[in-house]
Amino acid sequence: MRRTRSTTRKSLLARLVTVLLGLVVVGALCPAAALAQAEPPGTQATGLHISNGRLLEGNGNDFVMRGVNHAHTWYPNETQSLADVKALGANTVRVVLADGHRWTANSASDVANVVTQCKANKLICVLEVHDTTGYGEEAAAGTLDQAADYWIGLKNVLAGQENYIIINIGNEPWGNTDPAGWTAPTTAAIKKLRAAGFEHTIMVDAPNWGQDWQGVMRANAQSVYAADTTGNLIFSIHMYSVFDTAAEITDYLNAFVTAKLPLVIGEFGGPADQWGDPDEDTMLATAEQLDLGYLAWSWSGNTDPILDLSIGFDPTQLSAWGQRIFNGVNGIAQTSKEATIYGGGNPGDTQAPTTPGTPTASAVTATSATLSWTASTDNVGVAGYDVVRVSGGTETKVAASTANSATVSGLTAKTAYTFAVYARDAAGNRSSRSATVNVTTGDTPAGNCSVGYRVVGEWQGGFQGEITIRNTGTAAVNGWTLGFSFANGQTVSNMWGGTPTQTGAAVSVTPASYTSTIPAAGSVTVGFIGTKGAVNTAPTAFTLSGSACTTT
Repeated sequence: MRRTRSTTRKSLLARLVTVLLGLVVVGALCPAAALAQAEPPGTQATGLHISNGRLLEGNGNDFVMRGVNHAHTWYPNETQSLADVKALGANTVRVVLADGHRWTANSASDVANVVTQCKANKLICVLEVHDTTGYGEEAAAGTLDQAADYWIGLKNVLAGQENYIIINIGNEPWGNTDPAGWTAPTTAAIKKLRAAGFEHTIMVDAPNWGQDWQGVMRANAQSVYAADTTGNLIFSIHMYSVFDTAAEITDYLNAFVTAKLPLVIGEFGGPADQWGDPDEDTMLATAEQLDLGYLAWSWSGNTDPILDLSIGFDPTQLSAWGQRIFNGVNGIAQTSKEATIYGGGNPGDTQAPTTPGTPTASAVTATSATLSWTASTDNVGVAGYDVVRVSGGTETKVAASTANSATVSGLTAKTAYTFAVYARDAAGNRSSRSATVNVTTGDTPAGNCSVGYRVVGEWQGGFQGEITIRNTGTAAVNGWTLGFSFANGQTVSNMWGGTPTQTGAAVSVTPASYTSTIPAAGSVTVGFIGTKGAVNTAPTAFTLSGSACTTT
């Protein structure tokens, strides 16, 4: 079963309450005094631990998580994903597991293998139980106490791994119904794990489906933190459409930093939807400014594909959201540093890899090209390669690989590009830039599209519609304009996934940033609210960038 965004978004009613109560709850209920200066109340744990509000490695080095979430429990055969996110620069992966209450439990051997794969790929592994999602509002959700029992059952697997893993007791363990009830069971679960002898750093998620829009975690963080006898506790806020302004984001994150209470953005999304438009740029910039960790949702496999960082678990097919997270400003490629337990940042290794060979291009299409080059050498081993686009005096990272080849996607048809390659080792040393290669993409095939149109719901005078655009060609479509006409005077009043322009019956739709690219054999979906009269006939003909599409 796949997780949908409904578990990370408030209801529309809750959103209205947020607007009315936000200042009262988050401001008056949670003033700065409520987050008094926090200091570790007990002895530090072995391995990853908290000190003075910071997550540190066992050797005392600061560790800032830069990574993604991976839905392992629903896609147990996609363990290659761990190597793929590492190759793109991540230093951490948050792994979705199940305790058996809602989904089939991940066995001890399976969890042990996940930990082994994380270590083999030099990733810090945050393990979380997903069955608790939305407890109190989601009838199928389990309790934090049940999740704690699951972890205790895995103690033989997890003991001794304190340098490499963090235990996230339960995902979004409270819905929007009485979120004040979050505090006591969270505290009890922490104490239960400590009483069982766990020394790991423990992570706890906020209520309100992780978004804490009523400020319960913020108000009670100090008391929950103090209940952990080791002081090795880190809080996790999930930032989706509740956090759609810079002020909301910076206020929340700074409150924890000022109080020296450790915090990570354990999930977040950027694509806009009907609930709002999360301000991911501020999330990333503020996390970098404050040295806070972040873990983007999610690598692949969402039923709502706009939140897929990669398309079909393919690291060479990053979505617009994936490009933003891995290769954008303040993204993973720019800011991630490998944990020193794996040798990252080793001050004793100052030798850079040799320069890669001049890349050559193959399999050039309208939107992608595969580059290959002679491998570099290094005194302790090459960790990977970064492909950059060179434009004038500017370089932009466009791909990463652990092999001496990579596919660059998301290119524009009939456009000239210049690429080069760098090699890097585990200590962060980077080679000189390779010689450049020039690539000109081909033309975009026309007419390779089909469109599905459906009415989701109707009411007097209005309706909700959904349009799915499928690319039936062999090359990705980058940038498009969808055209169709209504037959009965309908109008589009609000749209997500695209921007409509309507002249009489004719409607023209241009994409949002997260629907702009339609991969080969892939699709994007646009939703809208419309007005109607007594008759609401569906459009029967669609064009994509001027070419007729099949109607399905």
